[in-house]
Amino acid sequence: MVIFPNPMTSFRVDPASPSVGLAPMLLEVLALCGYGLWLLLGLALALGLYSPGRGAALVPLALGCVFVSAGLLAACLRLRSSPQWHGWRIGRMHWPTGEALLALAAYMPMLGLAGLVRGEGDFWATRIISVVLALCSLGCLITSAYGYRTRRLADQAGVAAQLPISRVLSACYGGGLWLWVCLVFQVDMPMDPEDTWPWAISLLLLAMLLGLVDGVAWHSLRGSALGQSRQRPQQGLQWRRFLAAGLICAVPCLSLLLIPVLPAGRWLAPFAAAAYIVGKSLELWLYDFALTRFAPGPP
Repeated sequence: MVIFPNPMTSFRVDPASPSVGLAPMLLEVLALCGYGLWLLLGLALALGLYSPGRGAALVPLALGCVFVSAGLLAACLRLRSSPQWHGWRIGRMHWPTGEALLALAAYMPMLGLAGLVRGEGDFWATRIISVVLALCSLGCLITSAYGYRTRRLADQAGVAAQLPISRVLSACYGGGLWLWVCLVFQVDMPMDPEDTWPWAISLLLLAMLLGLVDGVAWHSLRGSALGQSRQRPQQGLQWRRFLAAGLICAVPCLSLLLIPVLPAGRWLAPFAAAAYIVGKSLELWLYDFALTRFAPGPP
């Protein structure tokens, strides 16, 4: 049985707990991009907004599967940097957690959708399984946020409250960037700015919302006892935070604006998506580092 934490309950982390490395955060961001891909693709297919044709849907499905499965593969190999997957230590006498079971269940609608997207997208079964995939992906994002919040975050509601929203926005933004890569490299994709601006503007708005939510998270962290008692060490993180913010927002947003106007602008799309993965991994690592290294002990 999985017990989801009450959002109004305080969470505690041992101040001596070591921060996780950058590699687990990279796997975390890859999973966010994978679930975001599945979520957006499922919604687009359910609403009949995605390009028809099996290949157009199989590419983002397969790419999302690679991203989501990276953490599972690392846990199966029992790498020291990633010993568990959604709280599940894979091995003998270790049963999967409810969070891991939901993540495993999300593979089923993905495989079903891969077998259904053969012809027209308005087939009723395709739309139903697309909705199921989107809901499973959203459920994985929310439960993983609560799981991380239970295991790692300090006992301050202000620090922990925005995490599920931040994870969903991060997944939609990162998944949207990779879905954009799949779209611009379709052979019949017109690079007319009038056709590409709506998608670019949507991603720019997501970048603004994500920056706002993450800014609130850092502000709440700085305003807590953490920031008041350890102000000097925290200031050393500022330039790394700016670097992460530039990779998350500035580089992808600039690429989105240049793609429709440059002759070979579509090659900027994978560069922007990769920059987001690097920047978001760095930001998550810095946030976890600040929590575990500078957090004050329990009263």
